[in-house]
Amino acid sequence: MKDRKILRREPDGSLVEHADISEHCRGYANDMVVAANGQAYVGEFGFDLMGGAAHEHGVVVLVDTDGTSRVAADGLSFPNGMCISPDGNTLYVNELFGNRISRFDIASGGTLGHREDFASFGDLGDEPNVEKRLAACTIAPDGQALDAEGAIWIADCVNQRAVRLGEGGVVLDEVSTAPLGVFAVALGGDDGRTLFLSVAPDFDEAKRSAAREAKVLSTTVDVPHAGRP
Repeated sequence: MKDRKILRREPDGSLVEHADISEHCRGYANDMVVAANGQAYVGEFGFDLMGGAAHEHGVVVLVDTDGTSRVAADGLSFPNGMCISPDGNTLYVNELFGNRISRFDIASGGTLGHREDFASFGDLGDEPNVEKRLAACTIAPDGQALDAEGAIWIADCVNQRAVRLGEGGVVLDEVSTAPLGVFAVALGGDDGRTLFLSVAPDFDEAKRSAAREAKVLSTTVDVPHAGRP
């Protein structure tokens, strides 16, 4: 994350450097999703969040199977959790400080084409102050999980809840994690209907490194996992 490198685990269990994407990143490397063909999409902060820098838009980096990389999409507000549709044709990207979830057509060779909103709750523009951006957000989508009905579970990190969103941003379900924030979600288990939630008091890097207060919670939902991861 901090050194902006992608590591690959070999069959013998060893870790090797697969790609160095530092040339494309202004902030830490963030969430990643790997397509069925082995190509990876990696988000990056876009600015030094933990250092108190002003908000800047970030990019999604496409990493090929040979370790080469290039910018696949730019102008995203802190690209975070990502999923790929079951048919491999669509990439969904949470924009943590953007009040929305974007989706892209995946074109031949893995490049990203047309971009549109899957869910949007208002454009926050170029506001540089992170606290003001968060205060204006209806959702702050961190981690993401796609289900078999095409809805997306998001970790709404500042509102202490996981929310299942349908097309256009309609709220279909909600799980409270109060008093803790939730920063990642995943659908798994034998039937894909277990929703796992990674929770902690906050996302302050220094505080979380100094304490063991995080948990993984789980609950059962009606609609199973789909797509990747």
